[in-house]
Amino acid sequence: MSVYIGNLSFDVTEEDLESVFADYGTVKKITLPRDRETGKMRGFGFVEMENEADEEKAIADLDRAEWMGRTLKVNKARPREKRSSFSGGGNNRKNDYFKSDF
Repeated sequence: MSVYIGNLSFDVTEEDLESVFADYGTVKKITLPRDRETGKMRGFGFVEMENEADEEKAIADLDRAEWMGRTLKVNKARPREKRSSFSGGGNNRKNDYFKSDF
């Protein structure tokens, strides 16, 4: 289980998040995604805690809280949606060219 934290300040660090979430229990992992091209923070992150009860309490207390000049959006992280890969073939219509009415 993970907690999603949105609308983060672009100046936030893993240590900043750990200090906030440590008040609710043991923090196992923090992830702060960065832009691939610029390396800058993307404005959201994920915190994984030792147990779900601690996560639920953190979500209840921190959602819509003001922190570092921002109003946080905190909720359970949803599983990552599978992305379809772009194969360049569109609707796989290449087989239409080989069909024959003979």
